[in-house]
Order: sequence, then C-alpha cells, then structure tokens
Amino acid sequence: MTLTSLTLSHICVLVAALLPIVCAGLAKRDGFGRSPREGGYDNVNPRAWQARQEGPAAWAYAAQANSFEALPFFIGAVVIAHQTGAAPFVVNALSVVFVTLRIGYIAAYLTGRASLRSLLWVGALGVNIALLFSSLF
Repeated sequence: MTLTSLTLSHICVLVAALLPIVCAGLAKRDGFGRSPREGGYDNVNPRAWQARQEGPAAWAYAAQANSFEALPFFIGAVVIAHQTGAAPFVVNALSVVFVTLRIGYIAAYLTGRASLRSLLWVGALGVNIALLFSSLF
C-alpha cells in the first residue's frame, strides 16, 4: 500500500479506531488534576475508579466500550468490501456514514438521549451489513 492507494474508507477506519480513545479521555477528564484520595483519576486502579463513576463519566466509559465492540465488524466489513471488488465510491460513502453515525452515537450517549443512541447504533450496524454486501451494488 502506498499513500496514494489509501482510500477515504481507510481514513474512516483510523477515525473509528480513535473514537474509543476520545471516549476514554472524556470519561476520565473530570478525574484529572485531583488525587485518587480526593476522588480523582486513579491510574493504579483505573477500572475500579471507573466503576464508581456516574452520569456523563460513566456514559463516556460505556461509549468507549461500545466503540471498541463496534470496531472489529467495521474493519472487517471494509476489508471484505475491498476484497470483493465493491466500488470504491460506495465503500467510501458507507464508511463516512458509519463514522458519522458513531460520532452521533457517542454524542447521544454523552447527553443521555437513549432512544436516539439506540437508533444511531442500529443505523451503524445496518451500514456494516451494507458494506459486507456492497460488491452487489
């Protein structure tokens, strides 16, 4: 692969892979700058610290976990689409839609909009399925 052979879908894979890291930062941001004794982020025992979080910090952590869970299917769907000869425009367009839906999903999670979040999750799942069969379009 050369730089010129990268497609927009490859960039979308990178963005999707970075979304969980962004969520992790959002989950931990209120804990930075305070000692663990004061309820601040505990890097020695981060999972126990995270388990005690509520509200937006807990939602961001859940969005992080779900973003990691969604990633393998998306990566696999993009790879399969390219391997089966799907039109690059279709793969690129679907990849952009997936990333857009996932960003919306995270935003809905962080703002406590559960129904919208679920709708966006289903939409992103549908995009992955469309990617799998995109060589038929």
